[in-house]
Amino acid sequence: MNEGSIVRATLKALFVPRRLIPIVLVCLPLVAAQARFSHQAMAGPLGVLMCVLCVAVAPVSYRVLFPEGLDFSHGGIRLLLYATVGVGVVLSVGVVVPQVFDIGRTFLTDRYSLAVCAALFLVGGWGLGRDIDFEESLAHERARAARLQVEAEQAQLLALRSHLDPHFLFNTLNAIAEWCQTDGAVAEAAVLRLSAMLRSVLAGVRAATWPLERELELVRTLFELHLLRDPDLFQLSMEVEPGLESLPIPPLALLPLAENAVKHGPAAGHRGRIDLVLRVRGDDVVLTLENPGASKGPREGSSGLPTVERRLALAYAGRASLALTSQDERTRVTVTLPRSGPVPGVVT
Repeated sequence: MNEGSIVRATLKALFVPRRLIPIVLVCLPLVAAQARFSHQAMAGPLGVLMCVLCVAVAPVSYRVLFPEGLDFSHGGIRLLLYATVGVGVVLSVGVVVPQVFDIGRTFLTDRYSLAVCAALFLVGGWGLGRDIDFEESLAHERARAARLQVEAEQAQLLALRSHLDPHFLFNTLNAIAEWCQTDGAVAEAAVLRLSAMLRSVLAGVRAATWPLERELELVRTLFELHLLRDPDLFQLSMEVEPGLESLPIPPLALLPLAENAVKHGPAAGHRGRIDLVLRVRGDDVVLTLENPGASKGPREGSSGLPTVERRLALAYAGRASLALTSQDERTRVTVTLPRSGPVPGVVT
């Protein structure tokens, strides 16, 4: 920070109420005593001038001379300069100004009072300057911590973006190995679908956003792979309101929801229908995904729903939402997304 910015920042910080009020409470009695115990007409204005200059110059000079805080690494030269500035300001207002304007001796211009004023200048400047330094350092550290938190969150979400249930992959590969011996056509179809799915996952890791239709293709492929292994596992219904295909969304944001719908529904023994519906509601797009089986809430160590929630919160700056409800032995996940799309420039 250069000297000009230090001066501006210091003067601005002095007007913060938590500093300005104590400053006024200290200066008012001094000015009142100056007016009460002096017999000069200009005693009051002279007291105000002395207080204003001391309050304005003392913390500024301290912060300019000691930008890294008070230390003696330079042999006390800066401390000597600081003391020189303080004595110079006090003597200029307390000796030179009264002589120039022929004011005469007053309460604050008495030599003992000038010594007290010089001490107040040095101590007050040190206290105010140090307080402002601490406040700026705290603000910088908080901003840095916030940036690091966002960067850590983004790094974590980037790693989780390509998440696929490993059990699903292992089971699918094992099933393909069995189909290779019993049904080559089914094995070939499964390999092609799994290949397309993994290709989409890799593309999603590199992309900031992609159209909703690509996400739905990936979700549909996931469902189809499950049905290849067990055609009677569930019945699938997908309804998408026309015009939503090009809606930009964070890549792979909905895939964990589809995984959970199968994993905790049909794959857990709850046979039935999986319904995925996408509708426009005002300025939002609402996705509902239902699966058979009542939800028991997030499981300890699970990463599906928490991952989606974190990604949506980051991608949409808190304007998206996710809700999980359970009724009539069915579980529903509702995701609400702004039609305006994710916030630009955010890694999701």
